Amino acid sequence: MPIDENEFFRQMTVLICSSLDLETALQRSLHYFVKYMPVDSIFLHLYEKSLGAIRTITEVKAKETRTLEKITPLTREGRDSFEKPGVPNVRIVNRPELDPVIKKIAQSFNMPNSSALVMRLVIEGARLGSLTLTAEGRDRYTEEHARIFALLNEPFAIALSNALAYQQVLRLKDMLTDDNRYLNQELLRMSGDEIVGTDFGLKDVMEMVRKVAPLESPVLLLGETGAGKGVIASAIHYLSPRRTGSFITVNSGAIPETLIDSELFGHEKGAFTGAIEQKRGRFERANHGTIFLDEIGELPPHAQIRMLRVLQEKEIERVGGTKAIPVDIRIIAATHRNLQNMVREKQFREDLWFRINVFPIRVPPLRERKEDIPSLVYYFINKKMKQLKLPAAPELSPGAIDRLMTYHWPGNVRELENVVERELILNKGEPLTFRLLAGADVTSPPEMPAGLADEPSNLDQATTLHIQRALQKANGIVHGPGGAAAILGINPSTLRSKMKKLGIPYGRKRS
Repeated sequence: MPIDENEFFRQMTVLICSSLDLETALQRSLHYFVKYMPVDSIFLHLYEKSLGAIRTITEVKAKETRTLEKITPLTREGRDSFEKPGVPNVRIVNRPELDPVIKKIAQSFNMPNSSALVMRLVIEGARLGSLTLTAEGRDRYTEEHARIFALLNEPFAIALSNALAYQQVLRLKDMLTDDNRYLNQELLRMSGDEIVGTDFGLKDVMEMVRKVAPLESPVLLLGETGAGKGVIASAIHYLSPRRTGSFITVNSGAIPETLIDSELFGHEKGAFTGAIEQKRGRFERANHGTIFLDEIGELPPHAQIRMLRVLQEKEIERVGGTKAIPVDIRIIAATHRNLQNMVREKQFREDLWFRINVFPIRVPPLRERKEDIPSLVYYFINKKMKQLKLPAAPELSPGAIDRLMTYHWPGNVRELENVVERELILNKGEPLTFRLLAGADVTSPPEMPAGLADEPSNLDQATTLHIQRALQKANGIVHGPGGAAAILGINPSTLRSKMKKLGIPYGRKRS
């Protein structure tokens, strides 16, 4: 039938470029091809020079499409036909047995009696692969078929190049997602899978965390600086369905006021002097994850207004942009300031306060949970030993734990961590004394209760002493109201396990 070459080229180019999915584009092309030439199948091959083989990646038929990874090794003659210059872009192969390449492919796909049109796909001088049309029977293709097929060399080559680049992007994206998941797991492991104090001073906090973590509600963490609000925020994220997403932390007080909009919401290229490219903000990076707004009370008024829009509309707008960008995020905020007083003094927006104060959790300061100090000291000693690459953990001197227990800890857990690190740096292989603790009695240990003059020298001994005190207070009772387990705030079976491990008698053995 007569053919309008311009119309044929335009229609085929539209079909070839209609999808980045090669199988979809080729199947659409096949349905148009059959109007002008015999076509039963379309094959897409990549030439693997290092293997000396053809890799068939796609087979398309009228009612069936297959993604393949079929390797067909070539003879020396076949490899030469691929690599030598001067070969026409389109070849007619009406007798497969006479062509060194098509013969191997016809055998591989069990098509010994088919005819083929083979197009070399070349872009910018680089050989990408081949596109092959096949039709059952001998002598099915003519020079006219080859001529109109050759019109499509450039569109098919560009489409293949784009599709391969797109597949590479998808592979890199999958690798990045996997790396991100791995790094999140590593960060969680490094920060400690178990929060120190869950059985004692942070027991009520962790109960609230477990209740709110599976939900989408905003959480407001209240507490003094250094009390561990960031650790609790991390726990909420990793216990939530968003654990595979990003956990983005923003220290609201550490970002200059002139840059806070750009940091939080991003900016468009040219939005201001120095904006040489588009930048995603923290909210966009937290999409499908959690954003932790530490010290939210430090946000300037204009940022509070934009924050309110994020909470209400679930969308942001980059600085210098006009397009609303939807974001799927969970917000966890934290502050050491009294936001209610700030609302009354017009320093913090009341409507924003109501939005973030959905589920407040107060993280107690260290002075209110001193029963956690022995465990925290043990945790920080082991953590800092690894960081400082120390050979062995030093013991605690008599009076060390009580010295730490009597200190007020204005800097909370962060101060305790720094104190332990400083003590380890200054240590000369002797037991740790903590006599340089700021504000503590550095001349002598505190007076010991009667009957407990032998101070423990390591954590196990300190834990043993702590449990023995609870048993003494409970008259030896482990389980039930007023028992040692209730006093210590742990499960009775957990307490018995610890006592067994430490060799503390209980029950009949104690008698």
